[in-house]
Amino acid sequence: MKLCLAFLSLLLGVSSEKYRGKYVGKLNSYHHQVSGDVYAVDAYTLLITGFNYDGNGPDTFFWAGASNRPGPQGFIVPDEHGNTNILDRYFNRDFTLTLPDRKKITDINWFAIYDLYTQNAFGDVYIPEEFDPPSTQKISQFSKKANGVSSGSLELLDAKTITIPNLTYNGAGKDTYFWVGVGPQPSSKGYKVPDEYGYLEPLRLYNSETITLQLPGDLTVFDLDWLSIYNVETKENFGSVILPDNPNVPPSLAKIIPHKSTLPNCIQLHKDLQVSWEIFGPQITIQLAGQINENSYMSFGLSGSSEKAQMLGSDVAIAFIDGHRGYALDYNITANSPCVKVLGQYKGVCKDDLIGAIDNNQIHTFAREDEITYITYRRTLISSDPGDKEFKTEGISQLIWALGRLDANKEPAFHDTYPRGSTPIELGRKEPYQTCYSFTKTQSEPKDRWERPKIIDKSLRTFTATLGPSGGPHRGYPAITGMSSNGLAWYLNGLLIPEIWMKRGFTYAFRIFGGNNPHSAEFYNPFIITDEPHGGVERLSEAAQKQIRVLGGVQYTLRGQPRPTSAGPLCLARHKGVDRRLDDDFPTFRKFNKSLQVTCETGDPAILEVTPNSSWPDTVYYNSYTHSNMGWKIHIVDSFSASYSSSSQLGSFMFSTLQIIVLSTVPFLVQKAYITIFEKF
Repeated sequence: MKLCLAFLSLLLGVSSEKYRGKYVGKLNSYHHQVSGDVYAVDAYTLLITGFNYDGNGPDTFFWAGASNRPGPQGFIVPDEHGNTNILDRYFNRDFTLTLPDRKKITDINWFAIYDLYTQNAFGDVYIPEEFDPPSTQKISQFSKKANGVSSGSLELLDAKTITIPNLTYNGAGKDTYFWVGVGPQPSSKGYKVPDEYGYLEPLRLYNSETITLQLPGDLTVFDLDWLSIYNVETKENFGSVILPDNPNVPPSLAKIIPHKSTLPNCIQLHKDLQVSWEIFGPQITIQLAGQINENSYMSFGLSGSSEKAQMLGSDVAIAFIDGHRGYALDYNITANSPCVKVLGQYKGVCKDDLIGAIDNNQIHTFAREDEITYITYRRTLISSDPGDKEFKTEGISQLIWALGRLDANKEPAFHDTYPRGSTPIELGRKEPYQTCYSFTKTQSEPKDRWERPKIIDKSLRTFTATLGPSGGPHRGYPAITGMSSNGLAWYLNGLLIPEIWMKRGFTYAFRIFGGNNPHSAEFYNPFIITDEPHGGVERLSEAAQKQIRVLGGVQYTLRGQPRPTSAGPLCLARHKGVDRRLDDDFPTFRKFNKSLQVTCETGDPAILEVTPNSSWPDTVYYNSYTHSNMGWKIHIVDSFSASYSSSSQLGSFMFSTLQIIVLSTVPFLVQKAYITIFEKF
């Protein structure tokens, strides 16, 4: 019965009783309608619930002390906003108060609503003797069962959060997940817990890693008896830990946002994304619900492969809200790049109506509530558009999905979150899917962007330009430039989009390895220098092109049409293998860089020579001719200041920090070091 109730609560997004922390007591009411209940959240924090006070005290504060009873020998406790103002009126309010100066609850004997002018307590509560406030609880390690599972002692950080130190698992289980439930031991009657990145896909390999899990929906440790690494297919427990009864842990500060779909089928694709659907006649109604920012999108559709999740060849809807309008636009993905025109044809992530096809999606409803975006749209199961895929009512379909940010043109930029494995679903199954649960919203700690590299060397005349991943949205290209990214960026002399300095009147050479195959939508990136920060000249209208001054990398035909001149063979850095880690997990660019390996095609680089003169602006930009937002700034100076060449500011960067696979002998790879200055903002 406990199992049924726990998971019914999980699926419905309701909890019979919310855990608030350790109960201290009810406020004794003496004057001014004071009432409420007091809980200890942790050693330093009180939670006041259902608090009432008429606000008529002349000099009234939250007050605490260590004397035998409330009196003037005490101290002000700042209000829920951190202020020490005279208290206003409260009506049935819930809020937390933190004791000042790192004082602990065990340091006080009472908490009161106290008036200094009249020296009267309007209400108070006494701290019980030997009171033990909630705190992080250490429990046992994973039992060693199979597939190399081991760990350090797990920690219950709060009612929903579990840290697993030094987790090891060989990743060999085909259908293996973090799994929770009730009962004396792990069993198939349990439920998936999203991994540390919010994914619900089979677990990857872990090699002595410390990770943190958050229990899904309304589930807390009080609802559960065990946590396991469990193979659902074979019903085998690879390793587990028994959770203590009623642990004295802090309540979770995560906001629970109930699941709201009214359609009969709903599956949780990721911690932050749900899809619901209903098939009626020749149509399917689809609702996407995502925990995304206002300038972000959700995408969902049918995979380009019948065997796995594959973006290439997929048929997807890009859904978002812009102002007072909702969109679910029909896209086809013919290349892993933004939509570009290749030899007269559009390739990449392109709208159907742009490539002469039919937008088969009809927007039905849209809303944004409690930071969740809801988009409902309809489409026919079988489209008259030959580029669209059929939503089959029989058999297995492979789904594809992603979350990402919109660029300045409200087009999808490179996705931040996307499936690493397959999502097979029988869309027309008679027994409906219902695996959705409440969203959880937590305050994530801000991440520092990577150091901004600068190349300032008055003797340096040659730069080598290669391609690589742009880094995560909070540390890499988007954080450094403030612009969206298409997933690739220029690396100059081995550094991600460094700012470089060049002197007027001097000639500089760029050795370019940007890909010289014009048939490739993704890897054809001629190098250009312009007076604007975005690049992607080829994607612009003729009118927009005329507003840009191209300073290098383009020649013009007799008709005034731009033609790129500087591409070169492709030299590309990629992540080693497939890893679920996020680029933002790397605290520095150097550590990120060590996770990459470089592959280079045969051939000599393209050479672009430029000589900045007095007509050049003080700031110009290097970028790609075909794709926008891949490069950054070039500073044009009349002279190098003494501080630029100060030896105390110089560092070096070695190409040896990359593991390089050389498909041909590429001369620049033997270059040893470049003079570099780093500035951290």
